[in-house]
Amino acid sequence: MLKVIIMAAGEGTRMKSSTSKVLHKILNKEIIRYVYDASKIKDSETIIISGKNKDSIREMFDSCKIIEQKIGPEFPYGTGYAVSLCSDYIEDNDQVLVLNGDIPLITKNALEDFVDRHIENKASVSVLSTKVSDPAGYGRIIRDQNENFLQITEHRDLRDDQLDINEINTGIYIFNGASLKNALKEINTDNDQNELYLTDCIEILHNKNEKSMAFKNEEADLFYGINNKKELAEAGRIIRQRINEEYMLDGVIIETPDTVTIEPGVKIGKDTVISGNVKILGKTEIGSNCVIEGSSRVEDSKIYDNVKIDNSVIEKSIMEEASNIGPFSHLRPQAHLGKDVHIGNFVEVKNASMGDGCKAGHLAYIGDCDLGKDINVGCGVIFVNYDGKFKHRSVVGDGAFIGSNSNIVAPVNIASEGYVAAGSTITKDIDKGELSIERAEQKNIAGYVEKKRKRDQEKLKERK
Repeated sequence: MLKVIIMAAGEGTRMKSSTSKVLHKILNKEIIRYVYDASKIKDSETIIISGKNKDSIREMFDSCKIIEQKIGPEFPYGTGYAVSLCSDYIEDNDQVLVLNGDIPLITKNALEDFVDRHIENKASVSVLSTKVSDPAGYGRIIRDQNENFLQITEHRDLRDDQLDINEINTGIYIFNGASLKNALKEINTDNDQNELYLTDCIEILHNKNEKSMAFKNEEADLFYGINNKKELAEAGRIIRQRINEEYMLDGVIIETPDTVTIEPGVKIGKDTVISGNVKILGKTEIGSNCVIEGSSRVEDSKIYDNVKIDNSVIEKSIMEEASNIGPFSHLRPQAHLGKDVHIGNFVEVKNASMGDGCKAGHLAYIGDCDLGKDINVGCGVIFVNYDGKFKHRSVVGDGAFIGSNSNIVAPVNIASEGYVAAGSTITKDIDKGELSIERAEQKNIAGYVEKKRKRDQEKLKERK
């Protein structure tokens, strides 16, 4: 069986954060989740070595074996010690893949290829390497004249003629289970850092003439480790680029890929156009032939085909086919727009449904209500839903008309084809086909302006 060990106990002091390094998020997904997902190879079991973050790690990965690496003067340090904590869970015939928990760019394909090559070559230990333009500070892969792997040499131990070697150790290894356990028993702290190094196991096995190999992967970005917030941002840029490229190759049009953020797990149909500073987050599903532009944000929502979203925010809501919204409008959670619904400027919809063909062109609040089909909601309309303690719903039937600057005070029912006159405050039900007017009678006062002008002049004289 393949045992995967993910080392995630580091405190990550260079992150300068109270949050554990591996728990920092990229596109709303923890760093360690990227590593875990990439390492989920068929027929494998995962062991995670945690530290002070053990409770959070255990909550996130309840199906994994979690081992705490305790830190203090009474405990050893180093990667060798961390892996040794897993010895009781490693069988002699296991293959053991060791990964760091801070490499979110690693892919399943890269790891599967590495494991396959190790097994095919019947190696006792294999190292995954890559080439970089600036290898300073990295451990180097030393090979003989026939390109056979000899050893890993740390930068500080390189000879002058080895400084130009640009093949580096990525920190990813795979061991035969029995070989690993035996080698772990022989490592010691006789080094500058007084730590137990896992790399010493490789040297031990090599010296015993057990087959050791180094397999090179040319994609250096895969092994990008996170140590600070700057590197976190750079990894985020690369992941966003990867995701956007996948969508574009699958038929989505992203006009400005550098400014578009799409989280993992989002689904988008073909020929949908995305431009501007758009964010598509969570478990959102978007259909085909949609247009999403401006500074729009769509989160955990279902968007059907032929929908247009212009500079608006959509949260946990549904927009059915050919509906449109914006600019500068907001669908709050549990908003449901039917087919061909138009939501214009500065409209907010919350916990409400709007049936096919409804329109709310501008400046309206539509909350806690159910609207039928083909209803016009005028400018300045407010569905008043809160009495100070409880919320109530209103129902509006098909073909109704809600005039501008009206207040619909829940709970009320407006039957189909009911009309609400502009400026009304509705507190009672309206039957089918009725016109409801609730406003003060208009009065026109003749000569008012002249009288006011005289009063104003007299006041000015008094002040002088």
